[in-house]
Amino acid sequence: MTTQNLRDNKANLIVELLVEELPPKALKTLGLSFANVLAASLQSQGLSNVDSIVTNFATPRRLAAHITDVVAKAADEQVAQKLMPVKVGLDAEGKATPALLKRLDGMGLDASAVAKLRTENDGKTDNLFLDMSKTGATLSEGLQKAIEEALAKLPIPKVMSYQINDGWETVNFVRPAHGLIALHGSDVIPVSVLGLSASNTTTGHRFESKKAVIAINNADSYEQQLKDEGAVIASFEARKADIVKQLKAAADKEGLSAIEDDDLLDEVTALVELPNVLLGQYETEFLAVPQECLVLTMKSNQKYFPLLDSNGKLTSKFLIVSNIHPADPSAVIGGNERVVRPRLADAKFFFDQDRKKTLESRIANLDKVVYHNKLGSQGERNLRVVKLAGAIAKQLGDANLVAKAEQAARLSKADLITDMVNEFPELQGIMGRYYAQHEGLDDAVAFAIEDHYKPRFAGDELPRSQVGICVALADKLETLVGLFSIGEKPTGDKDPFALRRQALGIIRMLIDAKLPLSFDSLIQLALQQFDGNVEVLASIKSFCFDRLSVNLKDQGASAQEVDAVLSLEPALLHEIPQRLAAVQTFATLAEAPALAAANKRVGNILRKVDGEVAAKVDNSLLQEETEKALAAALNTSKAEADKLFEAGDYTGSLQALAVLKAPVDDFFDNVMVNADDPALKANRLGLLATLHQAMNRVADLSKLAS
Repeated sequence: MTTQNLRDNKANLIVELLVEELPPKALKTLGLSFANVLAASLQSQGLSNVDSIVTNFATPRRLAAHITDVVAKAADEQVAQKLMPVKVGLDAEGKATPALLKRLDGMGLDASAVAKLRTENDGKTDNLFLDMSKTGATLSEGLQKAIEEALAKLPIPKVMSYQINDGWETVNFVRPAHGLIALHGSDVIPVSVLGLSASNTTTGHRFESKKAVIAINNADSYEQQLKDEGAVIASFEARKADIVKQLKAAADKEGLSAIEDDDLLDEVTALVELPNVLLGQYETEFLAVPQECLVLTMKSNQKYFPLLDSNGKLTSKFLIVSNIHPADPSAVIGGNERVVRPRLADAKFFFDQDRKKTLESRIANLDKVVYHNKLGSQGERNLRVVKLAGAIAKQLGDANLVAKAEQAARLSKADLITDMVNEFPELQGIMGRYYAQHEGLDDAVAFAIEDHYKPRFAGDELPRSQVGICVALADKLETLVGLFSIGEKPTGDKDPFALRRQALGIIRMLIDAKLPLSFDSLIQLALQQFDGNVEVLASIKSFCFDRLSVNLKDQGASAQEVDAVLSLEPALLHEIPQRLAAVQTFATLAEAPALAAANKRVGNILRKVDGEVAAKVDNSLLQEETEKALAAALNTSKAEADKLFEAGDYTGSLQALAVLKAPVDDFFDNVMVNADDPALKANRLGLLATLHQAMNRVADLSKLAS
C-alpha cells in the first residue's frame, strides 16, 4: 500500500487494556486520563485530528478508548531545522566549519547538504536553517508511543509490581494486566505494553459472560459486543445512568427515596460491570441509633444506598447494587442483610456505651491526646478555644451568650474520646450534639458542638446560632493562628492542616453573618494565646486576604476591582461585598477612568513628599481660579460622600465624587503644585491630600487606572 493510500486509510480505533480489579475510587479518573492522553498523543503525531471524537470506557476490569477518524499514517511534514549561527557554521570564505559538518553528520547528512542551507535572522543573529521533510509516523509507531505515554501519565494512587508471563520480567502498574486490544477498523495494530501483545480478543463479565473469550470484530462493535456477548456495560457514564435509573425505580416501588451521594454513586459504578439493584432490610430496632451513624456505616462499609421516607427520615430498608443477576436474588439479598447487621449492631453498642458517660467527664482525657508537639495536647488546645469563644461572645452579646459559648467550646472536642467517633471520625461534632441532647443540655449548646466545624467546605452552611458562630470562629482562629505562630504555613499545593479552608471559614462567617468584629482584633485576640508577634499578624492577614482575593475573583470580580477594595484592608470584612459592588458600579461611570488616573497621579505626588501631608486647605492661599473651583467642588462633594459613607451607602458615596472630574482635570492642566512659594506649595499639597482622602474611603480608586 502506498504512503498516500495509508493516509487515506482512515478508520476508527479502539484500544483496551484488560486488568484485574482496579481501585474503585480512582477508576473514573483513570478512565478519563487513559483516553484523553492517548487521544492527545495521536493528534500531536498527526494520526488523528481536532474533530476526532474520543469516547472513554472504564469498568472494574478494563480501561479503553474509542477514537474516530484515525489514519494509518500521518502526513509528511515540512520542517525548518535550525542548525546554528552563521558565524559558527561558516568560515570567512563561506565554507562549512567542522562544527557544521559534525551537526549534519549527526542528522545522517553529508557536506552536499550545505548547499541547501538558508540563512534567516531570528531578531538577534543570522542562523543557518535546513528545510527538510519529516516522514509522518505510522499508526503502529504512533500508537505504541501513545499507549506508553497514556500509561505513564495515569494518576495511579498506588503502583504494584508483578511478574509478566515469562516468569522473569517484573513490571509496575496499578494492577496486573492480562490483555490488550488495538484495532484500527478491523485490523490489529502490532503494539505491546506490560508484556502483552495486541490482539482483538478480550473477556467479559466474570460470571455473566456468554463466552469465555470475545473476539471483537472491529473498533465500532466493541461496546455492543461487550454488552451482548460479555454482559458488560463498558461506559462508566452509561453504567452510572443505569444504576441511577434502577435505584429510582426500586425506591419508587417502596414509596421511598434513595439517599443522594455522588461519590458513593461513582464508587459503586466502579465496582460493577453489569449493575443489578436489589432491596434489603434490617430490624427496626437499629433505628434508635442516630441516622447519621447508620447511614455512614451502610455507605462507607457496605456501599449501600439507605432509603428515606418523605420526611427525610431513615427507614430500615436499603438498596444493594449487585454485580450479578441470579434468577433468585434471595441468597444475594440475605447475604448482604447478614453482613450489615453486625455493623449496625456495633453502631448501636457504641451509642449505648457512650451515653453512659457525660461529655464533661471525658474532657480530662483530652490531655492524653496530642494535638501538635509544639502546641500541646487537645486538652490545652481546648482551653485556648474556650477563652477565645468567651471573648468573641462578649463582643457579640450578653453574659448568657458568653456562658453558652464557653460551655459549648469546653465540650466541643469531648466526643473525640467516644467509641463512636473513634470508629467513625466523620461523625465528630455530630455525636457530640446527640450526647449533649441526651444529657439534656441547652439546644443552643448542643447544636454549637456539632456546628463548630462549619463551614467545612465551600458552599457549606454556617453554624445555625450565635453560640455556634462564637465556637466555630474560636476553633478556626486557634488553629490558624496557632499553626502560623510555629511556622506551619501552607506552601505551594501543600496544606496538611487545611489552613486555607480554615481561613475561608473565618472569612465566610464574618462576611455572611455580618459580624461587627474587627478582623485585626480577632487575630490579636488569638495571638495572645501563643507567642505571636507583629510579623505573625501581618503574615496571617496577608494569607487571609489572598484567600479572599482568589474567592472574590472566582465569583466574577476583576483583579483591579478586588485589589481596589482589599488594598485598604477593611477592618470589618462584612463591608467588603458592599464596597466591591460600589466599585463595580463606579467603574461603569464615564468619569471613572479619568478620576482613577487622577487619583493615581495624586498618590504618586504625595508619596514623593517628605513626611506626611495634612489633609487641610487654607482658602486664603488659593490663588488660581481652577484651584479655587476644585476646593469648592471638593468641599461640597466630600461632605455628601462622607455622609453617604457613614450611612453605609458606599455606592452613593463614590458616585457623589463623580462631579470632581472636570475641576480635577482643570486643576492639573492649569496649576503648578510644586510652586516656588513654600506656603503655596504646602496648601496645594493639602488640597490634593484632601482629595486623595475623599476618593479612597471606600476603595483605593487608583487601582482602577489602566
